[in-house]
Amino acid sequence: MSGVAIYKSTTAHPGDVSGYKQLPASCKPEDLVAVIGKTEGNGCVNDFTRMLSSTVWDPLLESSHGISVFSGGTEGVLSPHVSLVVKEADHLNPDGSKKYDEGLVAKVGGTRDFEPWEMGTDVQAKVTAETVKSLMAELEVGPDDVHMVLVKCPLLTTAKVVASAKPCVTVDTYKSMGYSRLATAVGIALALGEVAEDGIATALDSYGEVGWSSRASCSSGAELENCHVVVLASSKKASNPYRALHGYMADAIDLKVLLDLTGKIPEGAERTQIFVKAEPSTDGVVRGKRHTMMTDSDIQGTRHARAAVGGLVAGVWGETDVYVSGGAEGQGPMGGGSVCVVYKV
Repeated sequence: MSGVAIYKSTTAHPGDVSGYKQLPASCKPEDLVAVIGKTEGNGCVNDFTRMLSSTVWDPLLESSHGISVFSGGTEGVLSPHVSLVVKEADHLNPDGSKKYDEGLVAKVGGTRDFEPWEMGTDVQAKVTAETVKSLMAELEVGPDDVHMVLVKCPLLTTAKVVASAKPCVTVDTYKSMGYSRLATAVGIALALGEVAEDGIATALDSYGEVGWSSRASCSSGAELENCHVVVLASSKKASNPYRALHGYMADAIDLKVLLDLTGKIPEGAERTQIFVKAEPSTDGVVRGKRHTMMTDSDIQGTRHARAAVGGLVAGVWGETDVYVSGGAEGQGPMGGGSVCVVYKV
């Protein structure tokens, strides 16, 4: 089984595709599996930087049937960048035996398009779960092998709500982002065995406080009608130097888990990328002390969370082109967020 490599490149603007030209000469166009990026928009409903980036990158993915996932918002010290997931041939010894006893593998795909009234509901969760299970089966990996399921999911616009043949989960377009992320995360949890099918309703009703996934990373946007899905896992059938670890932050200042995960990276290994979800805790406190992220009428709470957690993650990782995405409903405990670390031995 062929694995994957991950290459990272900062971007000068949302339409910058120069990272594609910086790939090793051995990479062919059909080897590009996914483009995972951070753009400098507001990360909200009207963040058109995501749409611009997907518009310029998607044509480069046509030959490989790959997908793009762009998360808006690079507040604070976060740097706009792309992480390119590329097929990696197995590393073999001169005698043809495997050089490494495992490797990082990835599979990408998409759900069907969702009707407006399906977004944020159990329908979206179940369809997402089916897609994730299918991709895992193609990879021949089990839930314990999966380190991250990264998804770009749709949101509701006013036009969609008005045209909908049935009532939508909300008429608030910004809130629809959270509902869509939550339903997607619950679907991932279902596929990974973190939530049972009879627990879907509870997870959705509790807004992710009960029944969440420690390996889900979901970002919503207006640039698509379905879910773009990336499954990242370890496999004994692959042979490459890339490895991954996963965990979750219990809250927005959970430095310990970041240090614990990065501390497990072997000495001499090369840090590749860290993927983190962040959100303002809905109870309005962090470790018993009041925060104002949810009550700031000038700046959305997810933007505050990205800036705060982004600074913490960048400080630990030692780089600012880290993937920190706001809105972690069902993606780790309330107020916290999932974490996935990728490195190269």
